[in-house]
Amino acid sequence: MSARVHSTALVEDGVILGDGTSVWDNAHLRGPTRIGSDCIVGGKTYIAYGVEIADRVKINAFVYICYGVKLGTGVFVGAGTVFTNDRFPRACDPDLTELQTSAPTEETLLTRVGEGATIGARALIGPGLTIGRFSMVGMGAVVTRDVGDFHMVAGHPARTIGYVCRCGQPFARFREEPAEIVDTTCACGRIYAARDGVVRELAQPGQAA
Repeated sequence: MSARVHSTALVEDGVILGDGTSVWDNAHLRGPTRIGSDCIVGGKTYIAYGVEIADRVKINAFVYICYGVKLGTGVFVGAGTVFTNDRFPRACDPDLTELQTSAPTEETLLTRVGEGATIGARALIGPGLTIGRFSMVGMGAVVTRDVGDFHMVAGHPARTIGYVCRCGQPFARFREEPAEIVDTTCACGRIYAARDGVVRELAQPGQAA
């Protein structure tokens, strides 16, 4: 089964699309870039060169993914999300006489999004961050620090407001700092514990903890 590409999409040479992947209208994919199997790339989305996208990733419309971003298996990226990769962006040199290069430099930082993570609509992801496995970034969040596995973050700047299960449901919420959790069961039956901000899976549904 081959990839499906809308007639208005621009897919440059060097882009590798996995089987079953769909690229919708007016998306622009630059090469070299690798996109896995059974992915969805929404309309008007821009994916730069040097991006790695694993299998079964859903990218909604109007998403901007810059150089150096890697998305793990099963990641969801909401509409209008923007990734960044430069700590100190300038258009020109200090004398304003010459444009700065658009190629990666020592100031270009890489971002990693772990498997199963969700990034809400219109989130802004700062450069050089790690977004943990099965974490959830709230819509409109401005992420300036790493996000832990199973953490739910929101706000400007984003902070941890709870812990979230693999199934997507929160199993803990916080008003202030994250609390220690000894043994908490999600509505789906998965069991978790947390200490010092590190969340551990204790059991899957039907398993003993």
